[in-house]
Amino acid sequence: MKGIVSKVALGVAGTGMAVAVAVVAIGPRVSEWYDGRHQQQSSYETGSQAKAGGRSMPSWLPDDASSVKYLMSTKGDDRLLRATLSEGRLPAGCTTGLPGKGPHPVPVSLKAGWFPESIATKATGSCGHYNVTLTGNQLYAWQDGATLQAALRAEHVAKR
Repeated sequence: MKGIVSKVALGVAGTGMAVAVAVVAIGPRVSEWYDGRHQQQSSYETGSQAKAGGRSMPSWLPDDASSVKYLMSTKGDDRLLRATLSEGRLPAGCTTGLPGKGPHPVPVSLKAGWFPESIATKATGSCGHYNVTLTGNQLYAWQDGATLQAALRAEHVAKR
């Protein structure tokens, strides 16, 4: 009887160890999976298609922009946008210089293979509440949700 109890105990311990190893090995992937569930990514041929297809697409995006890629958080206001601009200059209504009163560089919390991680240090202007940089005719734009909410609160207070 002692032998059977020892084998069962060993089996249970081995199973527990296997589960622990699986959790450690899979844990980071589960976190990435969970974060990815709260993101929506889209691609459009033109700016006009992007604006027709996505209600959160910024209105300042030119209709003739091409190769539009967009990633948004569904848990907040974080956004990434990449588009090719036909004229190679910032869209109408955008301004050059460091944007807003928030932190500089404004953080980029989302990640996408098509959006360079170091781009936040190269902000050259703003379009609405987006920070932007233009490299040739390639526009990179990002919006940080926390910075946006702080700016909206400040605008609300200023209107009082």
